[in-house]
Amino acid sequence: MDKIDKMDKIVNPKSSIVNRKSKIVNLLIAAMIGFNSCGDWLDVVPDNVATLDMAFNSRTQARHYLGTCYSFMPKDALSTNPALLGSDELYAEYNQSFRLLGFSEVALDLARGMLNSTTSILGRWNSMYEALRVCNTFLENVSTVPDLPPLERVQWIAEAKVLKAYYHFLLVQMYGPIPLIRENTPVSANVSAVKIAREPVDVCFDYIVKLLDEACDSEVLPNIIFDEARDLGRITQPIAKSLKAKVLVMAASPLFNGNNDQTTLLNNDNTPLFNATEDPAKWQRAVTACREAIQVCHDADIMLYKYLDMNNRYTDTIVTDLTLRNAFNLQWNSEIIWANTQSMVSQGQGNFSFASAPNLVPGRSQLTKFISVPSKIATLFYTNHGVPLDEDRTMVNRKIYDLRTAQPDEQRYIRAGRISLDLHFDREPRFYAWLGFDGAVWFGADRQNDQNPSTLRWLGMKMDEPDGTSGIGNWTGYFAKKFVPLNAQWTVTNTLSCTSYPWPIMRLSDLYLLLAEAINEAEGPDGPNSAEMFDYINRVRARAGLKGVKESWDAYAISPKYKTPDGMQQIIRQERMIELSFEGQRFWDIRRWKTAPDLYRTPVEGWFMNVSNIDGTESETSRIFYTPQFLLQQTFGIRDYFWPIKSSDIDVNPNLVQNIGW
Repeated sequence: MDKIDKMDKIVNPKSSIVNRKSKIVNLLIAAMIGFNSCGDWLDVVPDNVATLDMAFNSRTQARHYLGTCYSFMPKDALSTNPALLGSDELYAEYNQSFRLLGFSEVALDLARGMLNSTTSILGRWNSMYEALRVCNTFLENVSTVPDLPPLERVQWIAEAKVLKAYYHFLLVQMYGPIPLIRENTPVSANVSAVKIAREPVDVCFDYIVKLLDEACDSEVLPNIIFDEARDLGRITQPIAKSLKAKVLVMAASPLFNGNNDQTTLLNNDNTPLFNATEDPAKWQRAVTACREAIQVCHDADIMLYKYLDMNNRYTDTIVTDLTLRNAFNLQWNSEIIWANTQSMVSQGQGNFSFASAPNLVPGRSQLTKFISVPSKIATLFYTNHGVPLDEDRTMVNRKIYDLRTAQPDEQRYIRAGRISLDLHFDREPRFYAWLGFDGAVWFGADRQNDQNPSTLRWLGMKMDEPDGTSGIGNWTGYFAKKFVPLNAQWTVTNTLSCTSYPWPIMRLSDLYLLLAEAINEAEGPDGPNSAEMFDYINRVRARAGLKGVKESWDAYAISPKYKTPDGMQQIIRQERMIELSFEGQRFWDIRRWKTAPDLYRTPVEGWFMNVSNIDGTESETSRIFYTPQFLLQQTFGIRDYFWPIKSSDIDVNPNLVQNIGW
């Protein structure tokens, strides 16, 4: 008899992270599972499986097939993620060294507007439909496994349904209305049965939500992962509920809810694929889903990460910096709801930690540093008063592009005596925690003595300085510090040594801001749940060292715009773009909000990085260094909201209609 049939209670609850709570049924299931490590079971169909029957003739074989369902998770941490180097918040130049260091140039082509219906750059059509075929095959055959205990079977089915929902969601996010793959087409079916049409986008969202509800209603998905060494990355109840919340927020957003720009997208039988009438009830559904997800996360003790300075080693400034940097790149920290174990951010080449790290060993020069942040993103972050640069009353008479010398009391952010832009002074903690710039402090493994600020590591980014343009070099004057773990160091062999971490798909701060957005869109800042809305956005702000929205805007902003739905909408959207910067969220958010055309009008620019500090005064060198340099003008039209379906796929299946503009 399998041990799943013998267990009637669970012991040793200390195996969970921070002793997260869970229902007894979840504890039972977690104890009953006997998976191997993620590297083993999140793999592929076993070798030498001659027939489908053999793939499901034992629990071991079926377990590997479930691993195959997971193996299609996109490689979010690599340069093939369209939402990173294909966006307007990161920048790189393609050259031979870029490729030699393991990076693909295709996302750069996407950013430069080279998407077309022939190659469909970084499209997910074929890979996601293959993933859906595998998930359906698993669901259709797992009931035949002879030695699979009943509860375990139900859990595996729930996991496969969540993955199936996620893969459909990724397709809708990229292509809009899609053909739904409810079940696999039998081999014996005629050709016409395979040539299926796209379904209305509302039907697509409803089906995704139906799959997630079925998975959650089975009540077998665990709240937490108990055997962390073997099972981290597997689907949990918080993941399923949070994904549902995200799906419903997207379904309620302007891109999908009453989008008149898409009314001409019709199937061949004239079925409209978009509903042109906005439905306010969609936002209320999103509110409910976000609340449920947050409650499940709280029950599992998922909480906003906070660095615990157990020995009181650091100042409050450094503790906040450590908190913010770890919130994204500390593996499996307390606010990670879902992390992609199929996509690790590691110390190797072709990786964002590797490509975003400056010279962390003084006196040596690295051939990397080529992932840069455009200057327009640097202006996005708030002032130290927690309001936008152009709304802070104290900034009215300041010229943010004038030069300014850092004073001794500012040296925990900028090296004392360093000449920098006024733009870099008096900014919020996330600006300093997630961006690196010339003269900025980089607190890390090699320098961790903030009691003596003169020993802190700082960046020197002019041409002949350690973090300047030797090798490939930084292109804009800003590093994406968020990608680089605190313990990162360069070795004598010119490799980056740091702790790897799985790419975070969903953090709790993301979920909090989704709820705030949904409440504002459904009710506005004077609605019955406005206190809840302000509470959750203020939790994110407080963790970032900022005061609440009302307090900040009343004290420092030119206008208290939080009092109107449109003003609050702007606040929530900017909060998301700051809090989730460089995480691949902005790319999709500005599409679902339909704000991408406006934001892309601001070109990608940086500073003049090739100025040497050998000749002339530092003031003159800095003046030349901070000369704006145009790098890229991106364009965005109606057709760019969705990827084209490859023309070759339409040739094979003429029932597929092409997206508008392609």
